[in-house]
Amino acid sequence: MVTGKISAGFLFECTQCGKHYDPNGQVLYLCPACSRDNTPGKPSRGVLKTIYDYPHLRKKISGYGDLKRDGFIGLLPIRDTASLPSLRIGNTPLYAYDRLDGKKLTYCLYIKDDSQNPTFSYKDRASALVSAFAKESGIDTIVTASTGNAGSSLAGICAAQQQNAMVLVPHTAPRAKIVQIMMYGAHIIPVRGTYDQAYDLSIQLTETYGWYNRNTGYNPLTIEGKKTAAFELFEQMADRPIGRIFVPVGDGVIISGVYKGFEDLLALGIIENIPVIVAVQSEKSDNLVRNMDVNAFVPHASTTIADSISVDVPRNFLMAKDMLLKHHGEWITVSDSDILSAAAIQSRNTGIFPEPAAAAAFAGLLKHHREDKLEPGSHNIVMSTGSGLKDLRSFEKTIQLPEAMDPDIDFFKQQWEARGKDACKP
Repeated sequence: MVTGKISAGFLFECTQCGKHYDPNGQVLYLCPACSRDNTPGKPSRGVLKTIYDYPHLRKKISGYGDLKRDGFIGLLPIRDTASLPSLRIGNTPLYAYDRLDGKKLTYCLYIKDDSQNPTFSYKDRASALVSAFAKESGIDTIVTASTGNAGSSLAGICAAQQQNAMVLVPHTAPRAKIVQIMMYGAHIIPVRGTYDQAYDLSIQLTETYGWYNRNTGYNPLTIEGKKTAAFELFEQMADRPIGRIFVPVGDGVIISGVYKGFEDLLALGIIENIPVIVAVQSEKSDNLVRNMDVNAFVPHASTTIADSISVDVPRNFLMAKDMLLKHHGEWITVSDSDILSAAAIQSRNTGIFPEPAAAAAFAGLLKHHREDKLEPGSHNIVMSTGSGLKDLRSFEKTIQLPEAMDPDIDFFKQQWEARGKDACKP
């Protein structure tokens, strides 16, 4: 626990025992009572949910426009939006499509492109809020464990805020993400082990040195940062009812954040119901899906190519599971080959090149498409959470560059006319 001057106006609620904590004067991560029961190899108990004074807010606002005009400060656990980085974070575009590979769709497809955040992933939403909170609390060093995206996100945001970032990554993390972390000037600590081992070590560093910890499923502010996408979807969809939202799942924090954003809007009377959210995991890292219908969590080793959702023990499993059940969500798995195929289909149809974890969400939509589970006329959203440029290694095996040719027009004409329009395709 780190002491310091922090903001008021909200409480933390334990998602296990329901106890409330006033954070004034201290930094809280997990419920002090329930977290005593945490054991290695199991999801975190005592994850905290941030609760605001919704009745008071309802009296202050006349609708969503008032929330947006104030920068949503009434629904954020910081004192001032000026504490956030000056980088443009969030407010990412939502693109609409009515065809795939030239075929007319019976439903409406939308892609929420969070690769347009400053470090090219959804994780900037959480890092920005954690950084702002640390700034207001007089904390200058933030630590996190990451498979790559959260680390590069924290490194970039801390660079913008002139804070110190300590990033622990598995030594197998994609090279591009490691380079990105180092270019931002963060202290990078490669760990000879898994993400889960790096995660546990980062918590030990927090306990030893007092560094503020950004870890998902540990720091409740990460959920509050990630929920902002739900606010944007509400505005961007206007009066169009949302059918399904497809979300890639690893630790379970992004999907919990999307749910939390809609829960906030529901509590304020701005929406009447929460959309169906689909949790999508790789078959090779399905520790949320495989444990949805069992009483005792049993971990399974992750080997998926989608490193950003490769997690043996989803730390936010209990909250994510509870939200999926409470709000009648869905959960599915897709194969790694489905993920690679979906990345290619999304790229050539939309111009948005997703990393494998982001492509998992699109693979989930394609699975529903094949199984005729998308109602005609329905509006379905894919959360594209990261750029494919962050993990080119995963796609290099799927393409073959055409052989180089001499700069000869006659030779080109011969090849083009013999092989048609695919002559120059990989």
